[in-house]
Amino acid sequence: MEISVKSLAPQSKVWIYQLDRPLQEEEKDQVNEQLTGFVAQWTAHSRALKAIGRVYYDRFVVLMVDETQEPASGCSIDTSVHFLQELEKEFNIRLFDRLTIAYRENGHIQTASQEAFQQLWTDQKINDETVVFNNLVETKAQFDTAWEIPLQQSWHKRLLDLA
Repeated sequence: MEISVKSLAPQSKVWIYQLDRPLQEEEKDQVNEQLTGFVAQWTAHSRALKAIGRVYYDRFVVLMVDETQEPASGCSIDTSVHFLQELEKEFNIRLFDRLTIAYRENGHIQTASQEAFQQLWTDQKINDETVVFNNLVETKAQFDTAWEIPLQQSWHKRLLDLA
């Protein structure tokens, strides 16, 4: 039985992994299929986790676990990291680069290093209203309300204030 995002509790744990490139449609389908297979057998202390895994916007792999049912353990989190590392190899992608910032530009998702992001700010190519992706959200409730937010409301703004 496939679990829906809506069925997960607001306090469900969320992990967001940003891809270094957009997936092609066929790749996205394959990754989603593998994510579905992974979460269907994902366990903590031999108990099934109520979890979902999905690609969003061809650029993000998102895992969610409803910890009101069964909390994710250190070993289960390690298992997910190993699974994602295998996806990296199979699809020639990077999922663990936390130094790249994703933002929307003319309806498209772009990425930039911190230095390049600061330069975009200096050159006024981005502003306080530019939507950025806060991949540090920790719960489904935060994911729903604070994953895509204007730059002025995000932690990214502090990077620019320090420059």
